[in-house]
Amino acid sequence: MANQTPVIQRKKQCYYCFNNIHEIDYKDVTILRRFLSSFAKIVARKRSKVCMTHQRQLTSAIKRARIMALLPFVQK
Repeated sequence: MANQTPVIQRKKQCYYCFNNIHEIDYKDVTILRRFLSSFAKIVARKRSKVCMTHQRQLTSAIKRARIMALLPFVQK
């Protein structure tokens, strides 16, 4: 038991911070769909690994895209 190698856990980095994206565009539907669940609900920060500032921008961008009919409110 004493010869076990330590498990190194890497901290997941925010998608937007990692790719150096400052503004989240509501018209970029392909990226926004990554942060929606199968029922078209906004995924929580814990699961999506997005930082707090980008999560706030992400939710407003998803809501704006829903109003503009680019994303669905609910999945069938």
